[in-house]
Amino acid sequence: MKTIEQYQRGKEPRSFKEILSDSLYWTFQVNSLGSLVRKNEQSLEFSMSSDSGEEFCYTFGIATTKLVQNVTDTFASTEVNNVFIPAKEIVSIQDVILRSFDVDKSFGFDKSYVDLSRALNRTMMGRNYKDFSDARECLDDAIGGRIEYDDDKKAWIFRDKDRRIFEINITSEGIKRLAILDLLLGNHYLTRKSIVIIDEAEANLHPEMIRRFMEILVLLAKAGLQIFISTHSYFVIKNLYILAHRNKMRIPTLSFVDGKAEQSDLLDGMPENPIIRESINI
Repeated sequence: MKTIEQYQRGKEPRSFKEILSDSLYWTFQVNSLGSLVRKNEQSLEFSMSSDSGEEFCYTFGIATTKLVQNVTDTFASTEVNNVFIPAKEIVSIQDVILRSFDVDKSFGFDKSYVDLSRALNRTMMGRNYKDFSDARECLDDAIGGRIEYDDDKKAWIFRDKDRRIFEINITSEGIKRLAILDLLLGNHYLTRKSIVIIDEAEANLHPEMIRRFMEILVLLAKAGLQIFISTHSYFVIKNLYILAHRNKMRIPTLSFVDGKAEQSDLLDGMPENPIIRESINI
């Protein structure tokens, strides 16, 4: 998605193949892209399509070093931004991540961390989508305040509802992680057509915060965002199951069982997978 997003945007000089290859190289941080091919296989293949019939696919073999040659793309250029939110918060180490990539050119933080760090700008003044404003109010209520940028200190701070200010390094991981979404909504980086991928949605959140976070994600999904989450938490799935029925909305799931992906929908019931079974057994 970032390759499609970045291609021919602004003064981007790289070809589609170069953007894709750089993304794979700096995300997986391997000396040779061929290392990503599964053992005992000769090639790796990926394909993606949209509801309107656009296609994006590529393939490369074990001998591929830096540049993927076999690429097909019929997606139209876009001004929509997409984002991956990792399990670890990055607000407190934003400068370190950017310096590692832009200056040192060294492995350490993968490309998804870099893209997110670049997206974290201060909140913009002016009108926003009502759905986004509502979601931000819910986020602020859940975390008890808001993260802001202090121009004097050149650093992020957390300001709670009583206007007390805390340094970002002593703010809890859960607050900083949810605040990332608040910043992306507030600085207009995300639009109603954006895709948001959240890794380990339950990371650093207690059960009540998980419930409120899922309610916020459903609110954003209703506004038009396409949201993917990965989770190992029964709390997350049970909350989404309740929200699917409460809102009469379909929430598809993919469960990996015995090496295969099995699709289901929370509006039809809880999925059958090892995490659900073990949670119920406990």
